[in-house]
Amino acid sequence: MRRLLSVFAAGALCAALAACGSQLDPETVAQVNGTTTGGSGALGDGSAAGGSGGTSGSSGDLGGDGSTSGGGSGSSDSSGSSGGGAGDAQQGTGANAAAGDTKAGSCDGFKNQTGITDKTITIANVSDISGPVPGIFESAQQATRAYAAYFNSANDICGRKLEVESLDSRADAGADQTAYTKACDDAFAAVGSMSAFDSGGAAAAQSCGLPDIRSTTTTPERRDCSTCFAAQAVDPDAVNGAMPRYFLGKDKDATQHAAVLYINAGAASVNAEKFRNAYDRAGWKVDYFQGIDVSEFNYAPYVQQMKDKGIKLVTYTGPYQNTVKLLDAMQQQGFEPDAFVQDSTIYDQNFVDQSGDNGDGVYAWTTTKMFDDYSVKEMQLYRSWLDQVKPGAVPNYYGLYAWSAARLFVEKAVELGGRLTRASMVAALKGVRNWTGNGLHVPQQVGAKTTANCGGLLQLDGGKWHQVSGFQCGPLLDGS
Repeated sequence: MRRLLSVFAAGALCAALAACGSQLDPETVAQVNGTTTGGSGALGDGSAAGGSGGTSGSSGDLGGDGSTSGGGSGSSDSSGSSGGGAGDAQQGTGANAAAGDTKAGSCDGFKNQTGITDKTITIANVSDISGPVPGIFESAQQATRAYAAYFNSANDICGRKLEVESLDSRADAGADQTAYTKACDDAFAAVGSMSAFDSGGAAAAQSCGLPDIRSTTTTPERRDCSTCFAAQAVDPDAVNGAMPRYFLGKDKDATQHAAVLYINAGAASVNAEKFRNAYDRAGWKVDYFQGIDVSEFNYAPYVQQMKDKGIKLVTYTGPYQNTVKLLDAMQQQGFEPDAFVQDSTIYDQNFVDQSGDNGDGVYAWTTTKMFDDYSVKEMQLYRSWLDQVKPGAVPNYYGLYAWSAARLFVEKAVELGGRLTRASMVAALKGVRNWTGNGLHVPQQVGAKTTANCGGLLQLDGGKWHQVSGFQCGPLLDGS
């Protein structure tokens, strides 16, 4: 039967990212070094899950107003307002304007403070740039710079322009801590950051009161940081139930013979156990639960075990490079399950290219609009300014949420005006709910830090992605 491949649940992202930050074999690193293009880093144009809200079985559009109720190494690149002038890049109006349509607060009483001078407001972006998978989250840094360039082209915050300090967390918790210690000293806030091991800098950010508006949260430690938030909020104990419910309706028999495979590194094993618990609670029956070491080259034994156990539905959490190896092993042994379910890292042109015919027919679970959906004005802006900052850069999931995080920071800073402090920014972020980044993604509960309960499916057909379902919303699953 034809393979199906979908990206599952917001919580899956945590394990997938931890896996991507692990040590990879030389062949994989060589492939990544040879295929990194523009802003895609190692992940091309990935997409995944992550807020809450909605009713069981509901579907529909994302909405476009983005409502907001209520370096490791120590090296840095202060790209600031550079990275390309306006050029031919687009300018938005109304809610899509760089400062949004929020009412600007009075600048009376505005004070210089850490990261703020008479001319600039410095924001730090701490993302995995070097490390085992070079450039893996470079897209988050590029998107943050792109939004700063967009804002600076025609705006300021009480006379100040945005300056971006780029720091490298190197896919390492210690490096993330070092980078956030530097950000505490240099920057007013951290914006759009993305790291596979973001637990490292959580205590540093909280101890100095640094507002941290991330692209995505990947660990419980970062979620629990009182000053840390994310455009895509994730609670590792709460798993998006839309994917398991989808397959229960589509092929219930396959869900009764399921396998949960994961890369045996970082937080992946802990998170994979949460997925297994959540799927069981949804009505699946997981017959095979197995970690695969990052140094493993031979996937044949795992495929054989799945064949012996009569597995009909396979889920896997790990880098797309390893997914390609697993799919190759399955093809070589003639193992064709009814469904193969993958995490967010496969919504990626590199995966499409490397998987070849084995990837045709795959499904991807997503909480974002498609990157070529130009009916979404904010998508046009994101892609236009990304290309302005890094010509030829490929938009991806992590970059999209970093752009969304940068917009959120800007709108709140403009609204606060003369009342802008680290503490007031943190207080403002706590009240943000149903944030869609002007229609880029499903509603995210930024302040509550809960996993999104909505998502949709894309399908890869003939080397191109197509949307095959609307966004379905429903109760979150307990993975604890």
